[in-house]
Amino acid sequence: MKIFPAIDIKDKKCVRLVKGDFNNKTEYEMSPVEQARKYKDYGFMNLHIVDLDGALTGEAVNIDIIEQIIRKFDLKIEVGGGIRNFKIIQKYINAGVEKVILGSAAIKDKYFLREACTKFPDKIALGLDAKDGFLSVSGWKENLNLKTLDFLKEVNDYGASRLIYTDINRDGMKLSPNFDETENVANISNCPVIISGGVSSVDDIKKAKELGNKNIEGIIIGKAIYDGDIKLEELTKEIDA
Repeated sequence: MKIFPAIDIKDKKCVRLVKGDFNNKTEYEMSPVEQARKYKDYGFMNLHIVDLDGALTGEAVNIDIIEQIIRKFDLKIEVGGGIRNFKIIQKYINAGVEKVILGSAAIKDKYFLREACTKFPDKIALGLDAKDGFLSVSGWKENLNLKTLDFLKEVNDYGASRLIYTDINRDGMKLSPNFDETENVANISNCPVIISGGVSSVDDIKKAKELGNKNIEGIIIGKAIYDGDIKLEELTKEIDA
């Protein structure tokens, strides 16, 4: 079970949103680079980074910060946030990013997803954000009348190398992840699945491991670390890779 501490970047700062709401955000004093250093010092090798400025603009706004983190700390990083074309994907790959996460653009345009997976083999992660079993896009402002599992079945053979499943109702709420629905996704998905949204304690990581689902690759942890609900000293004991 890989553990992905999360860094969300807005205006060069670490922030956390509640249910993706830019008007409901908390800013933290530590810079993204210093936060990454802290994770590296505690032995974490994987990071989940979201460029929130990129999500708003469709540009790789904070790529310089991300590149600096990779260069300094040699971490395996997956990055998402407003990635809507091949040029941005290539920029991130050139910067040394391990996985580029496609969300809204890939869901709205399956051809883009298929082509991205073909052009950049083993580099594309698909981000599926769901509310009550239905997909949401555009910063979770637009709810699609499209069931998560139905969409996954349609694109399952496109070649994505990782799937990140987020339950919007849980994200930033520290209510524990939606394990049942994540398992439903993992049981269908042709690629490994990452649990996202709602991690509240180390017990959630232990429960994820106890599921015993070989297609669940890891878990993302954000707000619970920043708010001190999960101590990094505890979390290091759960690191597998």
